[in-house]
Amino acid sequence: MENRMEQNVVDLELELGWFSSVLNTRFKLYFGQESEVADVFDIDPPDISGSDSEYARFVNHYQLSFAERFAIVLSMVPHIRPQLLDIFFTKNKTFDRRFTEFGGISQNETGDFIPTFETLAFILAANNLDVRFSLQILFDPQHFFAKHNILSLLSRNSDSAFLKAPLQLSIEHLSLFTAGIPHRPNFSTQFPAQHIQTNLQWSDLVLHPGTIKQIEEIKTWIEHGKTLMEDWGMAPKLRPGYRSLFYGPPGTGKTMTACLLGKTTDRDVYKVDLSMVVSKYIGETEKNLAQVFDQAQHKGWILFFDEADALFGKRSATRNAHDRYANQEISFLLQRIETFDGIAILASNIRENLDSAFSRRFESIIYFPMPRAQERLQLWKNGFSRQAEFDDELNLEKVASDHTLSGGAIMNIVRYASLQALKKGENRIAGSDVMQGIRREFDKNE
Repeated sequence: MENRMEQNVVDLELELGWFSSVLNTRFKLYFGQESEVADVFDIDPPDISGSDSEYARFVNHYQLSFAERFAIVLSMVPHIRPQLLDIFFTKNKTFDRRFTEFGGISQNETGDFIPTFETLAFILAANNLDVRFSLQILFDPQHFFAKHNILSLLSRNSDSAFLKAPLQLSIEHLSLFTAGIPHRPNFSTQFPAQHIQTNLQWSDLVLHPGTIKQIEEIKTWIEHGKTLMEDWGMAPKLRPGYRSLFYGPPGTGKTMTACLLGKTTDRDVYKVDLSMVVSKYIGETEKNLAQVFDQAQHKGWILFFDEADALFGKRSATRNAHDRYANQEISFLLQRIETFDGIAILASNIRENLDSAFSRRFESIIYFPMPRAQERLQLWKNGFSRQAEFDDELNLEKVASDHTLSGGAIMNIVRYASLQALKKGENRIAGSDVMQGIRREFDKNE
């Protein structure tokens, strides 16, 4: 991480030097002072094409124009070198106030100058309306700044004040350009999803061969989906992203599979907390879920919805206003999950609990059955510590054959029996403790 940050520092120092030159030149030209160049666009940005920093990769990947690159730097300046903007506090002596054309707003807590679109327009266009109007294209919904959630105008008022809104670089890109690592949102009411991961490997996951084969299809999409959509030109014909339903009894590996997909493909996995999403108040469920999808868009994340039938359940006949709003929620979810460009995995114990409209939109529907006897034996053998020894009376093959248990239940028994051994001050797993653990698991289902 330090190396990434150091590379960013070198390139951003060059960018800040370029920014200062452009800014100082604009003020000289605007106030009629002598300048070495006739226009700010004559000041070439630094050549960072050979750099491997995250910032340079971004600039080179998008082949940023002069205006696009300057807008990105201007949006970063308040965060990395705010004193460069102090010049905008210069007063217009004629009216005893700041120059209107500078734009910008003052942050109440610190008094810092926060640049707006007007600030960008002043620096690059001054009174040139052609350039000013061309800059508006940077904030068009079809521009990659908006489509990829990179840079936006944070408008808090009506559309009439849109161009007077502050420039806002996404926190993900700010973190990437500075610290060199992507930002992970904190679990909160504003982002009701938790980052989940595992220390296990694919070899630790014991599944039916048919299930494993279907999971390979998701891995294939993650590895080759971008090539299919972009290089093969299939984006106009296919929906973005990938949607999959995992269904089967509890403890059969659905969550672990989602974590391993993220781990082995270098993607973050977020488990959506449905208790914080679903609300009895009209419109709140859609709002809460939109916060997750909005932040996850264009990140390549895997969103995991456990017990998804609580959110994606069947629509009911419209008998009253409550039914109507509940059905509207499902329609909203259908629309958001269909346009999501990441990986959405819905997990449910029973497939039939989900609305049929969702089933038609899944790229894959994967069944996680209870493990067979040979798979249960592998789970028993893999589950215990290598330091553990077994009683002569403990026959794992017989235990696996006689007791139909999920992988999650087996690991609960392994935990119980291992702790009982440690409690006795030994490393020998007693058959009686294993059987007691099995009884405890079966008692849970009664």
